[in-house]
Amino acid sequence: MKIALIHDWLTGMRGGEAVFQAICEMYPSAEIFTLIYQPNSVDRVFHSFKVHTSPLQKIPSIERNYRKFLPLMPLAVGRLDVSDFDLVISSSHCVAKGIQKNKNAKHISYVHAPMRYMWERFDDYFGPGKSSFSTRLAARAIRSKMQAWDVSVSGQDRVDLMIANSHFIQSKIKEFYKRDSLVIHPFVDWERFQSLKRDPKDFYLMVGALAPYKRVDLAIEYFKLNPSKQLMIVGDGQDFALLKDLPDNVRWLGRQSNDEITKLYSHAKAFLFPGVEDFGITPLESMSSGVPVIALNRGGATETVTIDTGVFFEEQSIASLGGAIDYFESHSSDFKENVIRAHAKTFSKENFKTSFKEAIDSCLK
Repeated sequence: MKIALIHDWLTGMRGGEAVFQAICEMYPSAEIFTLIYQPNSVDRVFHSFKVHTSPLQKIPSIERNYRKFLPLMPLAVGRLDVSDFDLVISSSHCVAKGIQKNKNAKHISYVHAPMRYMWERFDDYFGPGKSSFSTRLAARAIRSKMQAWDVSVSGQDRVDLMIANSHFIQSKIKEFYKRDSLVIHPFVDWERFQSLKRDPKDFYLMVGALAPYKRVDLAIEYFKLNPSKQLMIVGDGQDFALLKDLPDNVRWLGRQSNDEITKLYSHAKAFLFPGVEDFGITPLESMSSGVPVIALNRGGATETVTIDTGVFFEEQSIASLGGAIDYFESHSSDFKENVIRAHAKTFSKENFKTSFKEAIDSCLK
């Protein structure tokens, strides 16, 4: 059986790429198809595969400017030829599930999110203050056409089985595509966080890409008003401008190595997660370190954080976030490191692979 594995782009290693890497490990004889491939920016496991790219690969500096080419991505994924393959597995948060299989092949799509730039998170990326006026106009002009294309390639004739990364995304698949889907949660590299014992210091921690929906701005505003509390921020990205003129009690550390991030988790008082995520790996990393999570009570966090492992707040407001932090500080002794670590361990790569293979095998019957 010839197997094709599709991912939107391979230009860095985040949660979606970690999931795709696990899928690649399950099918080592497969071939990879992607819009853009930067070998030096991804794990070496991908280097052993034959990798096919789209015409976008030839555009200079495409890896830094790929959002500007969103209108071309449906056309680009259509140029990826998987007509000779019997099984197509896509890992999609943008256009990967739009790949065109042959009529006798099976296509299983692991959906990290419906095309996130064009649906509910449109304003996060293209709203006022998030992009230039000309970019916002262009994005508005193509939005309805991109949504229509996304729906058209999500039917049963194109995708035999959809797998959602969370119940939250399952609901979005039902809303936008009118499709049922199976839920298989992603995983955390739990073992990576077991080398250090918990040794909490007096700071809160945020880790992740500085994307608009992460709401780093909300956390910064809270700490500006509470100078006696400390916040560390790890990561970079689109919202880099937020990190100018930070107060003394907020430190931006930029990108850090895995070892340094592991150390920061072990020293954090608690982990802050104020955005609405499709799933969210960083809360699981925090919990793998025995660190409680303070999270917005929406999105994927509601499927990973429990009353034994963290505190929820209800609104994306300074008052609501502050209330959760106050509650945590008065109840911090209620959160037990061993309980938090044990909960995170249930989200293992082994469990993911077992569930994923069962879903594939069932679809092929």
